[in-house]
Amino acid sequence: MEEKLFWIGVLMGAHLFLSHHFKEKGKFKADTRFTRAWHSVFAALVSFVVAVLLSVSLDNRRGDVVTSLLFSQRQLAYGLLAAAAGAAYAWWRGAARAAVKDGLNVSMKEDMEWSETVFSAVLLASVVMYLFIQAFKIPSGSMEKTFLIGDHLFVNKFIYGFRIPYTKTKLLKFSKVKRGDIVVFQFPSSDPSEFQCGGSQYGKDFIKRVVGMPGDVVQVMEGSLFVNGALVENEPYTQYLDKSRYPRATDKVSASDYQVYWENRVLGKMFSEYIRDNFGPVKVPEGQYLVMGDNRDRSCDSRYWGAVPEGLIKGKAWFTYWPPSRMGFPR
Repeated sequence: MEEKLFWIGVLMGAHLFLSHHFKEKGKFKADTRFTRAWHSVFAALVSFVVAVLLSVSLDNRRGDVVTSLLFSQRQLAYGLLAAAAGAAYAWWRGAARAAVKDGLNVSMKEDMEWSETVFSAVLLASVVMYLFIQAFKIPSGSMEKTFLIGDHLFVNKFIYGFRIPYTKTKLLKFSKVKRGDIVVFQFPSSDPSEFQCGGSQYGKDFIKRVVGMPGDVVQVMEGSLFVNGALVENEPYTQYLDKSRYPRATDKVSASDYQVYWENRVLGKMFSEYIRDNFGPVKVPEGQYLVMGDNRDRSCDSRYWGAVPEGLIKGKAWFTYWPPSRMGFPR
């Protein structure tokens, strides 16, 4: 959302800059065809922004969120339709707004005031969301009972460093990713046609807990987690819903091939649910992290589709703010 707001802010800023330029040229002193046309442009911009943001919000509520795309074709289509309607209405209504005040057409004066307000507010919001804090909604039950479906939380985005826009490079890292951290990350896929977890997850944001650090050897046996050969016993946040366990189905695969399949993100496609309770051992590659959901029997995570590169981690889950009954810091 922060990138969407940034470019909307840039769009409104361009309109504001051109409006001041035309004002200095004396283009807005009377009700002319140019004045009405420029007022229609502003109305089209506002209508486009409102329609696109409304469409994005509805998609977010449905869980149909792709963060790697600025706007989907459907969102753009709704925005362009709204823009055309807004421009037509503004042109038709322009004749009723022909008054001039302080040497400036009333419509142009109001448009510039609104343009300046929207430009400042949207640009500031996008910077805050990109660099510092972002709101996130829990889309599934993979982290129950730490988070429930529909919980709203803030994500601390600067704790792992400020990410340079459109790169994976981070600066000024205040803290390193640690085992046990709950992180929000972009799903590690570069192919929109790749199917994982029952569908295409390309560009979507996930939330999981870090259980394996770079260089760790991670294994799951009969549902129990082992890291570097030792049983991880202190996991009060985990939940196991199934009484039965899937048998191991990968005994005929060599350890080297198993590692390759896992790193290439095809292990889940090959063995499906059979790696839920008996997984690994695998060695977490350098610069990557193995993540799992707290709801271990209901989580599609690194067991199925591999590790998460550090550059895709957006931030750390910080504070649940909705619903009020669940407000607090996650553990």
